Amino acid sequence: MADPVEIADHDPAWQEEFARIGAALRRRLGDVAPRIDHIGSTAVPGLAAKPVIDVQVSVRSFEPPDAFRSPLESFGLVYRADNPDLTKRYFREAPGERRTHVHVRVLGSFSQQLSLLFRDYLRAHPGSAAEYAAVKRRLAAEFRHERHRYVEAKRPFIWDTLGQADDWSQVTGWTPGPSDA
Repeated sequence: MADPVEIADHDPAWQEEFARIGAALRRRLGDVAPRIDHIGSTAVPGLAAKPVIDVQVSVRSFEPPDAFRSPLESFGLVYRADNPDLTKRYFREAPGERRTHVHVRVLGSFSQQLSLLFRDYLRAHPGSAAEYAAVKRRLAAEFRHERHRYVEAKRPFIWDTLGQADDWSQVTGWTPGPSDA
């Protein structure tokens, strides 16, 4: 049976864990990664989340892959070639290590920008973040042992929120701030 879906209250230590991971990745990747960002729910203060640190590494190109793959693997991350999302290259922690997901995306691409916009919108709108936490808790209870169904069930809320985030970005002139690491 797969790991159960569990949502934890926000833990301020998640920021510290990202800072440690981000600094180590920055040392290994250097200029290969113009941006290294803390994304996902653990990156939003106060937001309940699965206790998994999501990191987005932005690169100028997926070619040559060894430019980012070798440094990430030297950090102990495992490349997941079976990932079906063609807009990213995906790495996970080694077995037995702290849950960490690293999403390598092309700088300026739709998927790279979308992750930052969603994060920044939730940071700026605590009410939306609280609503998202409630949705995640409800769905985690419903799909505790069906991670794929949990992820799919969140999609309508995420896309609705991204529509709001897009409107907000147009009003505010949102652009991503500086890289987190």
